Amino acid sequence: MTDTQHWLTARTGLVPTPPPQTRHSTTEVWDESTRPTAPEPDRETRFTGRGLSAGKHLIEVHNHYRAELTRVRDILEQVRANAMDVGVARGELNAMTLRSNNWTLGSICQSYCLSLTQHHTMESGGIFPHLRASDQGLAAVIERLDQEHQVIHDVLEAVDQALVDLVRHPEDLSGVQEAVDVLTDALLSHLAYEERELVGPLSRFGFFGGQV
Repeated sequence: MTDTQHWLTARTGLVPTPPPQTRHSTTEVWDESTRPTAPEPDRETRFTGRGLSAGKHLIEVHNHYRAELTRVRDILEQVRANAMDVGVARGELNAMTLRSNNWTLGSICQSYCLSLTQHHTMESGGIFPHLRASDQGLAAVIERLDQEHQVIHDVLEAVDQALVDLVRHPEDLSGVQEAVDVLTDALLSHLAYEERELVGPLSRFGFFGGQV
């Protein structure tokens, strides 16, 4: 457990999701060792129930994306193994929050990527400026998170290109598999880092001014 996780859990009871211990791809899109860490707030800082709800909500939103990513990977694996036909896959997909009326492997990946892009746009365009204005000590962390959002955007573009290539060569799923593997490693790492650094500040300042 890192020092940040220790103070956060000890003082709020909230537990940020740890980063994954295994990787799916050998491709590394950033150096995790260069990530900055925000300082712990002073001991006089108090966390209200309303504030803690905001911090907890970030974890809940992230868990939604983790679950959907797991389903994307599962569907891809079953299609690869010829263990799921289109009819069954459509039934599985219709039970998901992110779903498409006409199931294709491309549609589920594209729906997921679109939702994820909107989430990161909301953070970078609204939440991050609010947190930076609330505590200048968060500046380095927010700058890094914003940079990682740009990297993930590029990773999502690579997934989209892999889907285009799949249309040309429907028998070859290797390109989509690699793109989804890189997205999995990058996204799970990023979500864990974001929770480690922002659950505390969100519990103090909320997602927007006046929330807490």
